Amino acid sequence: MRDKRFVAEHRGGPLKKEQHYQLIKWACDCVEHVLHLFGEKIDERLRNALDVAEAWKQGNASVGDARKASLDAIAVAHESSNPIAIAVARSVGHAVATAHMADHSLGAALYALKAVKNAGKSIDAERKWQDEQLPSEIKELVLTARKSRKI
Repeated sequence: MRDKRFVAEHRGGPLKKEQHYQLIKWACDCVEHVLHLFGEKIDERLRNALDVAEAWKQGNASVGDARKASLDAIAVAHESSNPIAIAVARSVGHAVATAHMADHSLGAALYALKAVKNAGKSIDAERKWQDEQLPSEIKELVLTARKSRKI
């Protein structure tokens, strides 16, 4: 069941537009922090998805554009056999999908942590970094949602 606190105001939920923008920015920040783990050559579909997320935040892309870009990023994950690259691609897919459903931001952070774990690095340090990036307006929302999902 979805956390109703992530439902946008225009859909009858409590999430304000500015909070939605902050969630997508935070999700993209989480991705950018681990994007280098993908490998030397970043698939263009991943970069495009991040560009679409930024364009959506600026009002220059539709939710439909974001959904398509998300599916393209997930296709990158499906085409890969490297667990690190798969996690990074899924993180990108969730980040841009935040435009469609704000709680996808949690998936972006989770898959970024998975990429770090698969790379043999500290997930505790990465989670601490992610938490430090949270704006105060969404910090409690994200931290309590993550705790309730045991992420």
